[in-house]
Amino acid sequence: MAEFTGLKSVLWPIHKFELKKFLPMAFIMFCILLNYSLLRIMKDSLVVTTMGASVVPTIKLWFVIPSTILLVIIYSKLVNIFSKDSVFYIMVTFFMGYFILFATILYPYHQYLHADFSDVSSGLLFGLGLLKPIGHWVFSSFYVMAELWGSSMIGLMFWRFANDVTSIKESKRFYAMFLCIANFGLVITCLFVKVLNDERLDANEWSALPYFILIVVISCLVIIGLYYWLNNDILKDSRYYNPDEIKKPKEKAKLSMLENLKYIFKSKYLGYIALLLICYGISINLIEVVWKEQVCLLYPTKAGYSSFMGHLNLYTGVFTIICTLIGTNILRRCSWFVGAIITPITFFITGLVFFAFIIFKEQLTSVVTPLGLTVLGIVISFGFIQNFLSKGVKYSFFDPTKEMCYIPLDDELKSKGRAAVDIVGARVGKGGGSFIQYMLLNVIFIGSSLVQLVPVIAVIFVVILLLWFVAVFGLNKKFLHLTKDDIK
Repeated sequence: MAEFTGLKSVLWPIHKFELKKFLPMAFIMFCILLNYSLLRIMKDSLVVTTMGASVVPTIKLWFVIPSTILLVIIYSKLVNIFSKDSVFYIMVTFFMGYFILFATILYPYHQYLHADFSDVSSGLLFGLGLLKPIGHWVFSSFYVMAELWGSSMIGLMFWRFANDVTSIKESKRFYAMFLCIANFGLVITCLFVKVLNDERLDANEWSALPYFILIVVISCLVIIGLYYWLNNDILKDSRYYNPDEIKKPKEKAKLSMLENLKYIFKSKYLGYIALLLICYGISINLIEVVWKEQVCLLYPTKAGYSSFMGHLNLYTGVFTIICTLIGTNILRRCSWFVGAIITPITFFITGLVFFAFIIFKEQLTSVVTPLGLTVLGIVISFGFIQNFLSKGVKYSFFDPTKEMCYIPLDDELKSKGRAAVDIVGARVGKGGGSFIQYMLLNVIFIGSSLVQLVPVIAVIFVVILLLWFVAVFGLNKKFLHLTKDDIK
């Protein structure tokens, strides 16, 4: 097959006959990411403007992580009982059902369903750390389900399906382009938020939310339709799916969840992948919660906050598309290591600068005040830049290189193994960042704010980034060993 030349090799390294397979898969990813983007805006707008950003670590630690572990257990059971296609349909339908319930019953009547624990003794359960999300359980449950959508549908459902039907040779061209098309979902999200939001409403009202949920439900139906078409028509053609090109080991006995976890932890290769996810999760969590607390000071209403985050998605989507066009060529022309190391380097530089702005804000005040600027505005602006830069390289380099690592593995590790690594590993990462912040706020430095603890958080951030670099170097050696025949 002829190699790509000229501009086509940079912008569109897809053969014409491959479009019938590539485009439906890309649009599935587009719909998943569109939903993820909308749900992320909604969950933060509901929780941060109602309970404050400091409650986010509590929700992630005490509600998201247990829910994720439960989801992994249920997923493993479903895999043993149903076919892979049936499991995909069950998962999408489950999320769709909850979001319909939220839009029609839970959100319209949340004021009657929520409880006020403000009069409860502050010494109980580390003060109001746990009482706030329990009292506002409707918003907390939405936050949990939105988090689970991202980790299960992107990390588990789509990429596992893609790895099952994509060869290593195709993946070097397809995976980055999947993300390039999918990130138009972030751009479109900004348009939805801008058109549907009514920023005149106060913090307790948000008329646009049901319309956002409607978009999410329609996307779920499109995902189901495209997946069905792919599996029952397109992939029946040997031109698009040749099992001989994809590593298929001998059938292995199915393991229980506990046996499966023991099996996984014996694999150093999977351990490195898990460490990548953990380091990413902790580092992004340490930065984002501090930044969102600052954003809420400037945009206290749900509509205002969501509009600001919609613009963040716009910049993230545009930058990611540009970055992906560059990334797909780096992945094709350079080693796996080059693509994998870009993300932690970006995080290291932008994260340290962001924390430096907050730590030295007093010195910064005397400089920016004569210019008619405020320190809060500068902190939010640079945090904005840091956020879309870090997410852009994450989507363009971190995700594709991570997914490439699963392709040479056997089927057991691709299914249950990646379920534990992707979902639990990612949740341990974000949960680890939440645990650190929760302990700092509620146990070690009781009464302090996140901003006051930034010097401590910055030191922890540097340590996590050093571990991330170690994981990239270690995984690179393992990946080269497993794929040496394919590289030849």
